Amino acid sequence: MTDVIINDITARTVLAPFNIAPASASGSLSHAALVLIDVDTSAGVTGRTYIFAYGTAMLKPLQATVHCMAEMVKGRGLSPLSLEAHLRASLKLVDTPGLVGLALSGLDMAFWDAHCKVLQQPLARVLGSDVQSIQAYNSCGLWIQDVDALADEAEQLLAMHDFNAVKLRLGRPDAGLDLQAVEKVKSRLGDTVDLMVDFNQSQSVNSAIKRSRMIDDAGLYWIEEPVRHGDYAGTAAVRNAIKTPVQTGENLDSNFALKMALDAAAADYYMPDVQRIGGVSGWLRAAAQCHAAEVEMSSHLFPEISAHLLAVTPTCHWLEYVDWANPILQHPLQIKNGRAMISEQPGIGIEWDESAVSRYLV
Repeated sequence: MTDVIINDITARTVLAPFNIAPASASGSLSHAALVLIDVDTSAGVTGRTYIFAYGTAMLKPLQATVHCMAEMVKGRGLSPLSLEAHLRASLKLVDTPGLVGLALSGLDMAFWDAHCKVLQQPLARVLGSDVQSIQAYNSCGLWIQDVDALADEAEQLLAMHDFNAVKLRLGRPDAGLDLQAVEKVKSRLGDTVDLMVDFNQSQSVNSAIKRSRMIDDAGLYWIEEPVRHGDYAGTAAVRNAIKTPVQTGENLDSNFALKMALDAAAADYYMPDVQRIGGVSGWLRAAAQCHAAEVEMSSHLFPEISAHLLAVTPTCHWLEYVDWANPILQHPLQIKNGRAMISEQPGIGIEWDESAVSRYLV
C-alpha cells in the first residue's frame, strides 16, 4: 500500500447536540465536543473518523495536536501499522497519553479507514472477519437524575431499538438513593433485561465496597469503574469483596496499562476505548491480550468503529451504544433487535453530513 500517499490531513471541531445530555458522578456535558478528521490520499479516497474531546475547552488543543502530528506523516505511504509505529517512535520523548494519545488514535483510525476504502472493503472484512452483528446495550441515558424518573426512561431506552440491556449511572452523594435507583429500574425491567451500572470512578475503595455490597444481590450484569481508573489494586480489592462482576478499562491509555490491569486481576471484564487504547492498531493488541488472559472484552463509546473491532475480538462481549455522533453522520450505525449492524460500506462507514457539520462547527 506504499504506492498510496497521504496528501493532506484536516481536523474540524464541532459541538453536536445530545439527545440526552450525560450527567455522571464525574461531571456533566452539554454538547458532544468532537474533532472530525479527514485524511486525503493520492488514491482519491478520504479516510474519516472522529475523536471526542469530552469538554469544549479541549476542542481546540486537540485539533491543534492532530494538525501538529499530521505534519509528521504527510507524504508518507498509507500503511496504517507502519504509520502508527512511526508516530510512536517520533513521540517517544513526549510520550503518548493525554491529548497526544487521543490524536494519535484518531489518525490511526482514519488511516485504517482510508486503507480499507482503497481496498473497497469494510474494516471488519479487511481485518479478517465476516460483516456481522454485535450484541449491544443502550448507554444513551439513565444518568444521575431524580430516581423516580429512571424506570420510565429505562423502558424508553429499551424500546428505542429493541434493546435487552441498558446501563445505569450511580455515585450520588447519598448511597441510599443509589440503592433506590437500582431497585426501581430493576423492578420495572425484571430479570429478562440485563442491567449494568457505572460508578464513573466516583468512590474510594472502602466506599465502593460498601455500596457494591448494598446492590450485590440485585442481579446486575456488572459494576463498572467503582474507583479511580488507574487504581488496579483498589479495583481488585472491590472485585474480591463482592459477587457481582467488575468491569473496567475505558481509561486505559496503552497496552502496557492493560497488561498492568490484567496482571493485578483488577476486573472480570475489560472495555477499552478505541481513542485511548491506540486506535485500530492498539485495539488489535488489546484484543490479543484479553484473548490470552481469557477475559471478555467490550467497547467504550465510538460504536461505529467499535462494531468492526469487536467482530475481530476473540473474546467479544458487549458493544456500548451511544448516539452522540449521529447528528453529524450521513449514515448512523444501525441497531436491530438490540444488535449493532456493521456497515457494509468500505472502511468504517463514516461519512459526514456536511450541512449538519456546518451548523455545529466551532
